[in-house]
Amino acid sequence: MSTTGFDAERPIDLHTHSNVSDGTESPGEVIRQAQRAGLGTIALTDHDTWDGWDEAAAVAKAAGITFVPGVEFSTQVYGASVHVLGYLVDRHNVELYESITEVRESRLTRAERMVERIGVDFPLTWEDVLGESEVGATIGRPHIADALIRRGIVADRSEAFESILHWRGGYYQPHHAPEPEEAIRLIRNAGGVAVLAHPGSRGRVGLDGGRFERLVAAGLAGVEIYHRENDEDSRALLWDYAREFDLIVTGSSDYHGAGKENRLGENTTEPEYLQRIIDAATGTKPQYGSSSA
Repeated sequence: MSTTGFDAERPIDLHTHSNVSDGTESPGEVIRQAQRAGLGTIALTDHDTWDGWDEAAAVAKAAGITFVPGVEFSTQVYGASVHVLGYLVDRHNVELYESITEVRESRLTRAERMVERIGVDFPLTWEDVLGESEVGATIGRPHIADALIRRGIVADRSEAFESILHWRGGYYQPHHAPEPEEAIRLIRNAGGVAVLAHPGSRGRVGLDGGRFERLVAAGLAGVEIYHRENDEDSRALLWDYAREFDLIVTGSSDYHGAGKENRLGENTTEPEYLQRIIDAATGTKPQYGSSSA
């Protein structure tokens, strides 16, 4: 298969996070870790922000790794969180920028309210949470979890999310997010390619036939099937949809550094599907690396 410039012989990981959102490593360090893991192509898809793109691209160029700019857009269906990956969007598109900014601001307000509620019962302050995040980062529950860990209230992020930060834990606070159809429309209008992220991890929200048809009608181009949070039944159903609607199929690590057990390259995307993403995008282009670098 011919490609437009990326190394089709080395693994492709299209879902990672840096400390610009809820990862634990800088964008540049994520790329360096990808180089150590033997990856040839990597996408940085921080939550509701593209502020890490420039740093990641610079390090990727020096490392000889193809860099695919991306973003993970927060959306909701009946109050349940659903994430949509947007690849190769034009970050200067005004409508997309305004929508993502609104989501980020709502996440910040939501985090502050959650910390206020938790602080009534536990020794936790907003300053503790700010100390766990980079300036300008998209602050979310993982940062609250890290602050709880540092305070000795929980042992790790898993315990935090299974107890205090669980939506049934008594401290949960919803935040504004559009429906996935709207996020898909925004991504498409910004020249990007929309892929539904780990659909099986949200209790199959959006996996019923009617909802999925609406997502495709809105412009959904692909589904992330190979992800550790998709069980075998979900993968089988998603493959049925992928065949029916001729969707791009991706596999990714959802790497967060030390924030999750997910390892770079544990799931990967086939070159033919990355090529389809590149061919469909008009917002921006990948920065191609070289296997000889």
